[in-house]
Amino acid sequence: MKMSKMFMPTLREVPADAEITSHQLMLRAGMIRKMASGVYNQLPMGIRVFNKIQDIIREELNEKGCQEILCSALIPAELWKESGRWDVMGAEMMRLKDRNDRDFCLGPTHEEVFTDLIKQEITSYKQLPLNLYQIQVKYRDERRPRFGVMRTRSFTMKDAYSFDTDEAGLDKSYQDMFDAYTNIFARCGLDNSPVQADTGAIGGSVSAEFMVKSEVGEDEIVFCSGCDYAANMEKAVAVVAEPSTEEMKELKEVHTPGVHTIEELENFFKLSADKFAKTLVYVADGKTVVVVVRGDREVNETKVGNAVGGVVEFELANEEVVKAVTNAEIGFAGPIGIKADYVLIDNEVANARNLIIGANKTEYHIENANYGRDFEGTVGDFRNVTEQDKCTKCGSHFEIARGVEVGHIFKLGTKYSEAMGCNFIDKDGKSKPVVMGCYGIGVERTAAAIIEQHHDENGITWPLAIAPYHVVVVPVNIKKEEHMEVAEKIYNDLQAMGVEVLLDDRDERAGVKFKDSELIGIPMRITVGKDIVDGKVEFKLRKSEEKEVISLDEIKSRVEAEFVKNNVKLG
Repeated sequence: MKMSKMFMPTLREVPADAEITSHQLMLRAGMIRKMASGVYNQLPMGIRVFNKIQDIIREELNEKGCQEILCSALIPAELWKESGRWDVMGAEMMRLKDRNDRDFCLGPTHEEVFTDLIKQEITSYKQLPLNLYQIQVKYRDERRPRFGVMRTRSFTMKDAYSFDTDEAGLDKSYQDMFDAYTNIFARCGLDNSPVQADTGAIGGSVSAEFMVKSEVGEDEIVFCSGCDYAANMEKAVAVVAEPSTEEMKELKEVHTPGVHTIEELENFFKLSADKFAKTLVYVADGKTVVVVVRGDREVNETKVGNAVGGVVEFELANEEVVKAVTNAEIGFAGPIGIKADYVLIDNEVANARNLIIGANKTEYHIENANYGRDFEGTVGDFRNVTEQDKCTKCGSHFEIARGVEVGHIFKLGTKYSEAMGCNFIDKDGKSKPVVMGCYGIGVERTAAAIIEQHHDENGITWPLAIAPYHVVVVPVNIKKEEHMEVAEKIYNDLQAMGVEVLLDDRDERAGVKFKDSELIGIPMRITVGKDIVDGKVEFKLRKSEEKEVISLDEIKSRVEAEFVKNNVKLG
């Protein structure tokens, strides 16, 4: 492609509303342009990158026997009501009505659609297993779109769905997709880690997220320092201390005027935070949920939501609700005699002895409170783990890092097939629900994650496999006939080899051309300048500061060598 003909609106300055590196560089490199909050148009340079990621996805999935289809993004409400998710999806679902007042949505995901398709077409075990996928735009009315294409209202997703006759078949399908994802992200040049994850609104029994470590990631990832255990913070569990053998002491009410927070309590009682139990009040779908954790712990709201059956709306209670539940102002809540729909006790609190808690009485706390003797509730794991906690597999301490989710795979089991009547006739002649898996990859988010890992102060440093073009040929002075003739020949010769080439034939200074090639991240640059009188050109890799002067005869072999080194096919 000749750059004089390209639509490539690069920017010299960093856009004011671009908070993270990938967002800044996607805008500056002319890959995307914002149309509305969380809505972006994709420009030619972006399309080329996104298409290459999609091509890699297709190659790896097809290798595993998956088949591509394309479903409608416009979905009738009946399918979602059949699965029971029409209300569960909440405000993120883009809903609309047709002229006949019939409810539809713009698909945020397609479990229902694929399940319905299989329900209509598959009748016998002989037609299974199957794994179907699509690459399609999804729509979610995000409450807070941000970070460019990391969290948007419309985005391209590869979603795949496996259909098996039994759990053993699902295990194989899940492992096949796990392996395919590993290959996909490796080919994209992403340093990533698969971690255990919560299944969320998608549901199912098991799921794993493929996470890219990044300081701008929205998720916290827990890694064990001594073994291969890794989990999203929402899912991570740790060793629980053995039940205390300390003798229970007598309850004692203490006047604590103006003492509300754990820090204030530590100063007042001259004790560490682990000697207290804090009681938090939430509202979940209109019901009150009380959670009691140790004073040095943070509540894991995902674990709490799962414990009460999965919720749509979940938030800390306001002052009015807290007073109704505790008969006290905020800061004095405790589990003794509290009035709530659910009372959840973290297992550390249940195992401790003689804790200090709120008295459900303004300006008062209670010493020596003990689970079982003084208060009751459902005991479970309701806290976030910390780096001081120990792994349940090997006993080592954790490391916690931020990460970006680029892929998510689920074992759905029969959640959707049972709800929607998607059955098959097995070998024994009996009707059984199809066993399903679900597998997603965000295309634009993957590109953004790659930029977060592959950039420098001058711009993007794309891995060769997904770079918008492989080589840029830069004639220093387009007014010099020899410069242009040689540049055109290199351009044509490389294209004939199957190399994707840019010819920067713009009437601009060489410095401007170099800056643009570095900004958009073209892996190889060939400069036709003063050395052409000796039959030589300058060859430079984007990721290196070194510049080589090579003969015209060496260009093809030098370019080919980069494809071999990066394990990328030519043509």
